[in-house]
Amino acid sequence: MSGLIGKKIGMTSIFDASGKNVPCTVIQAGPCVVTQVKTREKDGYEAIQLAFDEKKEKNTTQPLKGHFKKAGTAPKRIMMEFSRFEAEHRKNFGETLYVSVFEEGEFVDVSGTSKGKGFQGVVKRHGFAGVGDSTHGQHNRLRAPGSIGASSWPSRVFKGMRMAGRTGGDKVKMINLQIMKVIPEKNVLVVKGSVPGYNGSYLKVERWS
Repeated sequence: MSGLIGKKIGMTSIFDASGKNVPCTVIQAGPCVVTQVKTREKDGYEAIQLAFDEKKEKNTTQPLKGHFKKAGTAPKRIMMEFSRFEAEHRKNFGETLYVSVFEEGEFVDVSGTSKGKGFQGVVKRHGFAGVGDSTHGQHNRLRAPGSIGASSWPSRVFKGMRMAGRTGGDKVKMINLQIMKVIPEKNVLVVKGSVPGYNGSYLKVERWS
C-alpha cells in the first residue's frame, strides 16, 4: 500500500545513529479501513479509499452510515483516496491497515493543511524586511509594503502582487521525509523534520516517489 491517513501528535527529538539530535514529528498512522476500491472499468481510474479515526454514529449522515456498514466498520471521521500503489499492494475491501506497512529508514511524503494565521501584513506573510531604522523622517512605515505599482501605466495593480492578506490554511506537501522510528503497538510513526498543520490535524502519509 502506498500510504495511510494519520494524525499529527506533536514534535520531539531523537538521536540518530551518528549521535546527532534530530527534530522529528510524531504521527499516529492508522489503523485505516479500506472503505472503497475504485477500478478503471467502473470509476474511470484506480484508487483505494481509506477511512480513519472513529466518530459517534449519531453524528454520521445516513448515506455515510450505509457506506461504512458495507465495509463492515464503524463510522469514521475522515476519508482519503490513494492512487499510487503497485498491483501487488492492492488491498481488499474492508481490510484494516496498520502502521506496519511502513519500515524504518524509508522516505515518505506528508500532506496536510497549514496553520491558519488570519489577516497578516507583508512582513509576516511574505518576509518583507521593512525599513531597518526609523531615520530620514520615517513615520509609521517600518513594516509597510511601500509602493505597489506605477501611476499612469498600467494604472492598476498586477495580479500576484505581494500584499497583506489572509495567511495560512493552505494545502502543503512535505516531500522526502525519512521515517526514523516505527512503533507498531501504538500505530505511531516518527518522521524526520516538520509537517504542516496543528497538533491533532489530519495528514496524508505516502511513500516517497
